[in-house]
Amino acid sequence: MRARLILPLIAFLAPVSVAAQPAPPPQRILNLTVYGEDPCPKSEGDEIVVCARRPESERYRIPKKLREKPAVAGGPGWGGQVATMEQVQRNTTPMGCSPVGGANTGCYAQMMAQWFAERRRMQSEANP
Repeated sequence: MRARLILPLIAFLAPVSVAAQPAPPPQRILNLTVYGEDPCPKSEGDEIVVCARRPESERYRIPKKLREKPAVAGGPGWGGQVATMEQVQRNTTPMGCSPVGGANTGCYAQMMAQWFAERRRMQSEANP
């Protein structure tokens, strides 16, 4: 039953699809860059020639895309990432000051550093 419905439909659409096709594109397309007053070559037959004109000073230069430095990909450098990790984990190291674990030596060192800094500040204020 399907074959009976599809065959007349294909026969009806076949001539329309052949007639609706546009003309074939040209066989050859040339994209050229010419410099200074150089002439653009003429097209022959059904070929298309597209010329871009650049100044004479650009003839022997490296193309502009290759001259530019690429943008840096990724985020911060490896050293910055290590420094951030050390700073975040500083309280969990043996010389850190944390309420968890045996970090008494770190707390004592931090307290002594603060005491010496305060003492130096007070001495500098006393001797203007």
